[in-house]
Amino acid sequence: VQLQASGGGLVRAGNSLRLSCVASGSTFRGYSVGWFRQAPGKEREFVVGIRWPGSTITGADSLKGRFTISRDMAKNTVYLQMNNLESEDTAVYYCAASARGILSTLRVPSSYEHWGQGTQVTVSS
Repeated sequence: VQLQASGGGLVRAGNSLRLSCVASGSTFRGYSVGWFRQAPGKEREFVVGIRWPGSTITGADSLKGRFTISRDMAKNTVYLQMNNLESEDTAVYYCAASARGILSTLRVPSSYEHWGQGTQVTVSS
């Protein structure tokens, strides 16, 4: 499956942004999907995920309640809704897909076989 992430941009702190991850070559059926982010000089961080068939995997406490994931199987798209953005949320955001679906591993980047190219999110304060 090939993934294409989009929707990033420059936003002011406190605003919202929705990222999209579209699959091609296959559908998301059977895949767990995760959103990760990576800021300059930092390790890739798990944001939120959705495990097949539908349970949400939450990330750090600072993201809970602000970042939510959803999936539209008809559009073969997974979304990341980001609300009340902060300058610390500035990063490149990636979507990834895993066919393994082992819950205990889905916050780890190496558990995902397929990655999108990333989309830049910049939050100005």
